[in-house]
Amino acid sequence: MSIEQAILNKVRDFIDRNSLLDKSCKYLVALSGGADSTALLLMLKSLGYNIEAVHCNFKLRGDESDRDEQFCVDLCRTNNIELHRIHFDSKQYAQLHKVSIEMAARDLRYTYFRQLMRDIDAAGICVAHHSDDSVETLLMNLVRGTGINGLTGISPVNNGIIRPLLCISRSDIEMYLNALKQDYVTDSTNLVNDVTRNKIRLDVIPTLQQINPSVSANIARTAERINEAVKVFDAAMKKAVDECIEKKGDTLYIMLDVLMKQTSPEYTLYTILKDYNFSSSEIEDIYNNINAASGTEYRNAKYQLLFDRNTIIVEPVDGIVEKDMRFPEEGVYIYNDNKFRIERIHRSPEYIIPRSKNICAVDASKIKFPLTAGLAKTGDRFIPFGMKGSKLLSDYMTDRKMSLFDKRRQLVIKDAEDRIVWLVNERTDNRFRITDETVNIIKISFSSSHT
Repeated sequence: MSIEQAILNKVRDFIDRNSLLDKSCKYLVALSGGADSTALLLMLKSLGYNIEAVHCNFKLRGDESDRDEQFCVDLCRTNNIELHRIHFDSKQYAQLHKVSIEMAARDLRYTYFRQLMRDIDAAGICVAHHSDDSVETLLMNLVRGTGINGLTGISPVNNGIIRPLLCISRSDIEMYLNALKQDYVTDSTNLVNDVTRNKIRLDVIPTLQQINPSVSANIARTAERINEAVKVFDAAMKKAVDECIEKKGDTLYIMLDVLMKQTSPEYTLYTILKDYNFSSSEIEDIYNNINAASGTEYRNAKYQLLFDRNTIIVEPVDGIVEKDMRFPEEGVYIYNDNKFRIERIHRSPEYIIPRSKNICAVDASKIKFPLTAGLAKTGDRFIPFGMKGSKLLSDYMTDRKMSLFDKRRQLVIKDAEDRIVWLVNERTDNRFRITDETVNIIKISFSSSHT
């Protein structure tokens, strides 16, 4: 068997084993003109897949960029493969979006790929990452600090991106092209160790190969074993996470007593909080303070975390507007996306006082308009319905075991004399209760956009 056929068979078996491609579907091949993408294009054509190529000219290397594009045109024309081309102003995009040139090129490339995929009804985008790329990715993740999933290298398929060459190395690709007597272009920037991946490729891996010439193959095999182990690990971690958490709307509750019984409480907490924009160092700090007093808080740009008794509460950062709103008369009012409906009702003998927590019914003669809706304030007091003495709102909310987050967003309705009429969704003030002498009733209904 020829060398090119042996390599081709290895790729074919990898595609079949991982169910990467279907011969009844069409696929795009990202073609740069380099050795890797050239080999991918020719291998998939030889294996009988329905493919079209796509080339992006980022205009970053002057004449060299145009040379690469022309090579792709000639290669596809020779092999009767349709080629889609696009030019990008990567530098302008990077400046506009305040990202690196590398990130700009990636964003532009994959946005265009996905649009083109929809336009031609392609089932996926094939890219030419090989086993050496996977090894480099693993080492980059290791240097930066990673969880176990970062040690699995590159996935064969992810979000429509398909990588059929992960089973072969760069040297396999070069042997395949040499056997076919197929030339390719070389990106000169790949020969300069000015970015992290190139430093690992040009400096770190050659140093490791001096210790063991088979280091890349050994790391790749280790990544495959870790990938299999991760499947078991992920299943166990999902079970642990499900035992520890409860979700109510956008709010997450982590039960600390259950968390601390897990085999690895710290990693379980990491698995939970990494999806809430907390960094590894922040999660480590949270875990190190797992016995923190109630009221201890952590916050990032999107989420806030609170230690509350034996629970950690995580929810989106509140967009609460602290400005009060006046209600001069009956009607419907929108406050912070919440709706208050105020009605005046004549009390008939058949009238039944509502018991729903989102409705307040009080004696109309005992309150004075305008009413005001706003957040509870420090020092606010009221007389809870059914009681005679006044009580601080803060004490009442503490007795109700409300979290600090709940206390901060608790709404109250006050009348013109600054008396609390209703602790919204909680309790009315006893001073405004309905009695046998009540003739007219003020009914306030509340509906929240968050419920």
